Amino acid sequence: MSKTDFLSIIREQRQNKKNDKFQGSFIEYLSLIRDDPTIIKLAHRRLYDAIILHGVSRMDSSDPRCKNLFEGNSLPTYDYYSSHFFGMENAIAKIMRYLKSASLRGEESRQVLLLMGPVGAGKSALMERTKQALERHSRIYHLEGCPVREEPLHLLPRNLRKKFEELLGVKIEGDLCPACRFRLQGELNNRYEDFPVTSSSFSIRGRRGIGVVPPIDANTQDTSILIGTEDISKLDMYPEDDPRVLSLNGAFNVGNRGIVEFVEIFKNETEFLHTILTATQEKSVPSPGKNAMIYFDGVILSHCNEAEWNRFKSDHTNEAVMDRIVKINVPYCLELDEEIKIYQKILSGADFNAHIAPHSIKIASMFSVMSRLKESQKCDVLTKMKIYNGDAIVEKGRVKKIDIKDLREEARDEGMSGISTRFIMKAIDCALSDSEKEIITPISVRESLVRQVKEQVVSEEDRTKYLELLQKIIHEEYLSILEKEITKAFVTAYDEQAESLFNNYLDHAEAFVNKQAVKDKITNEEMEPDEKFMQSIEEQIGITGSAKEGFRNDVTSYMFTLLRRGKKVRWNVYGPLREAIENKLMSSVREIARIVTKSKTRDRKQQKKYGDMIGTLMDDYGYSEDSAEEVLKYAANHLWRDN
Repeated sequence: MSKTDFLSIIREQRQNKKNDKFQGSFIEYLSLIRDDPTIIKLAHRRLYDAIILHGVSRMDSSDPRCKNLFEGNSLPTYDYYSSHFFGMENAIAKIMRYLKSASLRGEESRQVLLLMGPVGAGKSALMERTKQALERHSRIYHLEGCPVREEPLHLLPRNLRKKFEELLGVKIEGDLCPACRFRLQGELNNRYEDFPVTSSSFSIRGRRGIGVVPPIDANTQDTSILIGTEDISKLDMYPEDDPRVLSLNGAFNVGNRGIVEFVEIFKNETEFLHTILTATQEKSVPSPGKNAMIYFDGVILSHCNEAEWNRFKSDHTNEAVMDRIVKINVPYCLELDEEIKIYQKILSGADFNAHIAPHSIKIASMFSVMSRLKESQKCDVLTKMKIYNGDAIVEKGRVKKIDIKDLREEARDEGMSGISTRFIMKAIDCALSDSEKEIITPISVRESLVRQVKEQVVSEEDRTKYLELLQKIIHEEYLSILEKEITKAFVTAYDEQAESLFNNYLDHAEAFVNKQAVKDKITNEEMEPDEKFMQSIEEQIGITGSAKEGFRNDVTSYMFTLLRRGKKVRWNVYGPLREAIENKLMSSVREIARIVTKSKTRDRKQQKKYGDMIGTLMDDYGYSEDSAEEVLKYAANHLWRDN
């Protein structure tokens, strides 16, 4: 592009920005409201509208995830958040419920929204995303030169407000700030109809409508951070109660009509938070010095960790602040598939050039999720993780019927402790740094996590628990995954063979359940369901004896439900039967796959088969040549040990 092209882009943007800005008198502003009363919004309504502008969807109640994890409740999902946050539907729904209630001027419009959760759970990211909703889509009209960008309707005298509310179809609340009141009386001789009105956008960096209060050291805490200061240089010219000495640049002044965020709110001293008391219930904040209270309309957002919340609420003198808080828990993600998406999103935004082998992120995610789960008498931690992921579980010869609701009731605070997202990402970074071939495999990730736990986890109890997860439970689960993958790569036309087994089993199981004969597809001869064949499939997952009838009923019922919903029936759609078919196919080739993999010197036929396995792992499963070689070597050393 030439220099002229660059300049034309800059001029076009500048011209559009200038045209978008309103400049007029208060009378002209009233005409705008008459034509479009929806421009009058309080802060909560403005934020709520900015978010739902992107679209609101509802979970499909027939979707397996909705059915298994949300009890079929058609939970609303918000498009503004959905592509950035995973496994946080409940927390986001509660945030939006708060905003909707507050936008209707309910009690929650006079409450602080507090996100409470463990480190790295996504509280700060949620806050940033929420603030950006205003920055991207909202503009407000305000009195020109007003330090708090207040609503121009505050100019109307109280004895005229009811009449103007009827004429304009709006609700008017709030009063002029001291600076604008002084200007109206001094410069405009109370002719409020001539007061200039303008418009502007919200900006985090420009401190327009979005104020942020970081945690302040107790020795340097000063309420001026919240409400502004008096300009000392002007005190020798004006009296102390003169509005012209005010410098209204505190967080509540900046965040008026927008958002005020308190970062790690309870790291501040309690006295520092007293401004919240009037900002919520009375919707006003003190002005510096001896001036009148200033009307405040804003969304107060905050977040903290659980330890700080427990310490704060244990002090009964903090009851006044606590009564003004709506607390929403933001736990760690407990769904394996959603946890994987979190790391994939983070990695996609990084400058990683390394090859990430299949299951590498899954192994890390399994560790993070299982570290967050509480022990249960109903099932082991691996089974619990799979249930929370919506998987159908096979254990001890039957389809395990454990109600996810019972597990959650058993541990209501689940997800509020465990391994953080940052911990996992640091381990992945280390795995990459240690790799000589610029590859990351499940093996290197697990080894990196083990080192990280040994070096960084302080609690001896936690260290022991985490090492057992990594060195025993996850290690064994990965070997199971790896064995299936290698044997799949070994079997020619694996899917076709699995589909054939599945269709054959389904025909016989359906005939057994309905007490019918099976018709041979070639000869059309009718015959009894093949009990021996069905048992050869079912025994792969330990289903024997009386359990077989229930299993066959479950399979046929599940497939009928899929057909009724117009969904495709395939061999891998029902978890327990999929596992049985996989085990059946694996058992037929396990020994020869073991021989080929473990052989240190291969004949020509074995070498060709080994090369075909490498090629299949690369073409069908996404391995690189180096990572495929590494996992096969690992399998030879750990998976098929000679007795």
